[in-house]
Order: sequence, then C-alpha cells, then structure tokens
Amino acid sequence: MTGPDPATSASGPSNLALRIASSAVMAPVTIFIAWLGGWPFVLFWTLAACVVLWEWTMLVRGANPAPTQTRFAGWMLAGLVYAGILLLGPVALRRDAEFGFAAILFLFAVVWITDIAAYFTGRALGGPKLWPAVSPKKTWSGAIGGMIAAVAAGLLVLWLMGLAVGPMLVLVAAVLSAISQAGDLLESSIKRHFGAKDASHLIPGHGGLMDRLDGSLTAVLAAVMVGLLRGGLDGPARGLIVW
Repeated sequence: MTGPDPATSASGPSNLALRIASSAVMAPVTIFIAWLGGWPFVLFWTLAACVVLWEWTMLVRGANPAPTQTRFAGWMLAGLVYAGILLLGPVALRRDAEFGFAAILFLFAVVWITDIAAYFTGRALGGPKLWPAVSPKKTWSGAIGGMIAAVAAGLLVLWLMGLAVGPMLVLVAAVLSAISQAGDLLESSIKRHFGAKDASHLIPGHGGLMDRLDGSLTAVLAAVMVGLLRGGLDGPARGLIVW
C-alpha cells in the first residue's frame, strides 16, 4: 500500500500525526490478514476493491462538468479494471502456500517504504521536482531516496524469512519501487482531472482508500506479471522472489 502525496494533503504536524496513527492501525491488520491467507485474505481484498470502486465512481460522478454518458461508461470500465487488479493481484500472489506470504510481505515492504522514505528524503533534500504539473511537491531526491530504502527493506524482509537475496532481487525491488511511484502519480493525475484533492475522507490523514493503495495497484500488477512469466500460473509468488 501507499498513500497520497503528503504535501498535497493537509499539511502540518497534526496531519502527520494522523497519518502515523492511521498507518499504525492499518499496517499490522493488513500483515495479519496476509499471514492468515485463505478466505480472510480474499475477503479483505474484495472489500478493499469494492471501496476503491465506490471512490472511483464518486470521483467520476462528482466531476464538474459531468462527463457525457459515453465518457462516464468509459471511466467506469477503467474503474472496474483498476479495482479488479487490486483484488486479483494480491490473491494471485498469496495463493502460493510456500512463497505467497513472503511475496506479499516483500511487496508491502517495497511499496510502503518507498512512500515513507520518499516523503522524508524529499522534505530533507528538496531539489528538482519529479512531475510538478501532476504532483508539485514530489522531488527527484525523494523518488531516488524512496527507491534505495525500498530495495533495502524488501531484501531485508526476504532475508529474515530465510530466502536467498541477490542482484536480480535488487533489480526487481528497484523496478517495483519505481512502478509504485508511477502509480502514485497516475492516481494524482486522475484526481487532478476530476478536480479532487482526495478520493474520499475514509482514512484520517490519508484521504481515501484509493489514495492509500495507488502505488500498490501498479506494483502488484508488475509483480504478478514477473511472477507469472517466471513461475507460471501455479507459482507467481515463487517466480517473483526466488531467483
């Protein structure tokens, strides 16, 4: 999971405290559900996908001016694909009994640490903007710092779980981090298109669930594609993390 650009949400210590408090609740629950696997994991991500689809629908319906019927149908089809990836991607990885949990934790570590480290590195170092037209506070220093920290976190998770780490996993983690940040920018551009600051106000300090899962969506899609190419339909988690 990842969150909205912290600098584009309400700023200040109070908002940062809300973000930390919300994350302190959500992260352990998410990891516990991933550890359980099975139907609780499927149910968890089904509910998440439904909420994201609802937020997407509210964004499209709340647009000013409202899209035409054809454009509305097109945006809703895109929303179904968006929510579908969010459901099917994690489930595809977790269904591997041997490597599924490790693959999910690896993905969480990469996406979450990318978001956290990019925020604090960008604030500390500043510098050239990453894509000012879409997210004016994100910087190249933050993007690079987030990627470096994400690679370290992802490899540490796999090492702690007894898996071998090597150069290819460094590359995989770096690519997933970059794709996660691209997902963040994609969601920011969608909100900007519809004139919205947040997808909703469900999560204190974070906006909506769609804001929180933007980087996860693109990262899990890329992770599943790598896993399927190397591990096939029966072993996408193994294909992702065993090199």
